[in-house]
Amino acid sequence: MFTTIHSAATFGLDCTPISVEVDITGSWPGYQIIGLPDASIKEAKERIRTAWKNTGLKFPNNSRVIINLAPADTRKEGAGYDLPMAIGMFLASEKITHIDLSKTLFYGELALDGTLRHTQGILPITIFAKTHGYQTICIPQSNAAEASVIKGIDVIPVANFRQLIDHITDKNIIPAATPPRRPSRNTNESSPYDMAHIKGQHFVKRALEIAASGGHNILLTGPPGSGKTLLARTTPTILPNLTEEESIEVTKIYSIAGLLPQNQSLITARPFRSPHHSASAASLIGGGRIPKPGEISLAHKGVMFLDEFPEFPRQVLETLRQPLEDGIITISRVQGTLTFPASFTLIASQNPCPCGYASDPTTQCTCTPLQISKYQKKISGPLLDRIDLHTEVPKIPFEKLATDATAETSATIRKRVEQARAIQTTRFAHSACTTNSEMNNQDIKKHCKLTDKSIELLRQANTQMNISGRKYHRILKVARTIADLDNKPHIEPHHIAEALQYRLKNH
Repeated sequence: MFTTIHSAATFGLDCTPISVEVDITGSWPGYQIIGLPDASIKEAKERIRTAWKNTGLKFPNNSRVIINLAPADTRKEGAGYDLPMAIGMFLASEKITHIDLSKTLFYGELALDGTLRHTQGILPITIFAKTHGYQTICIPQSNAAEASVIKGIDVIPVANFRQLIDHITDKNIIPAATPPRRPSRNTNESSPYDMAHIKGQHFVKRALEIAASGGHNILLTGPPGSGKTLLARTTPTILPNLTEEESIEVTKIYSIAGLLPQNQSLITARPFRSPHHSASAASLIGGGRIPKPGEISLAHKGVMFLDEFPEFPRQVLETLRQPLEDGIITISRVQGTLTFPASFTLIASQNPCPCGYASDPTTQCTCTPLQISKYQKKISGPLLDRIDLHTEVPKIPFEKLATDATAETSATIRKRVEQARAIQTTRFAHSACTTNSEMNNQDIKKHCKLTDKSIELLRQANTQMNISGRKYHRILKVARTIADLDNKPHIEPHHIAEALQYRLKNH
């Protein structure tokens, strides 16, 4: 008998329909899976056979079993096809024709005892099922919280294969999972970091506030122990909370990557990723035979912190140029081209020289001018051009370290950031932008009008700083953010002046 079960495959963040065609005949015994399966799918034969035995079902050993994963010219990978293949084999072997599963999608990995294991990629597959008219999706019980976030489709949480058989044959109906109570997005309050814990560094905190408000990239330069890493790790506490749409978008990425914790429905805190400087280009941008998200996509809508910036291989850093400009990363392989979102705030930190003390007034630098020049040139000019804010992080004097004076808390700064973001949300209500850093030239022309005094100030700055076209537009974006923090509708000269403070003069 022949039967077809519906499933789906993930490619990037998108899905494509997969038809699991099962044919069982009484001819020469055999058991074969075709349709470009990878090794994990070929091994499903033994998982399904053993799961049937341990579930108490009689496997069709004396029949010829052919399973085709269509379309046959699309490469499939992963153990998520175990469940649709096993259900198709059950219906075909038992010659059941009266059950209509045309509006049901199946996805999940079988264990040898017949239980269903946690399977990655469930959220994008659930979204696919809903948008393509499926009424029900059957998935592992441990993935139910993740899938039930999507409204408008019945999510059937399956504990084991026998339970699902009883469900589809109406012997024991499994109730659909109830949507989980949406967790609070106010996760920043539980962070161990807070701006109030950082002594001094008011200028740097102001730069980070601007970066958080407009989604701008920032480079922190200072001697060892000046607090660069602590400042970077504290930045997520001043970022606004994720919206529901952003939470789903980020959760899709973590679901595909297999990094979503079990029984967690959504990623509610903005991501903070900090790869080591030995990271490869593929781990940073994503890759693989069928590409998976890299660190820059895992940092989507959050923060990517690159400590010891010049220690990263130059060819690895150069891969950041496209995503920093476009907010996406496009990966091309023989199987096709995939695009992952990569709209993140880059925070990079570096020492001013190899020994680290070139800018420290209290410690003698041991580097030669040639060593300092070579060290600073490890980062290319075009990459530095894409970083909006360049900030010196000085060593904190003992008097400030020993004082009991309290600084502004992260909660106080976050309120100002949220107000600035609210202004941008209104401004870009009918645009693809979400923050000032994403504005294109037309948006800049529309939203960054300058007075004669502001133009004259930029003209003087161009004479001294050799401002390129990209620098000019980035200065305007930063000035627009400063004006938003000041709750001013127009960019004034002092907004331009502050934005100019954060540009390197030697690049």
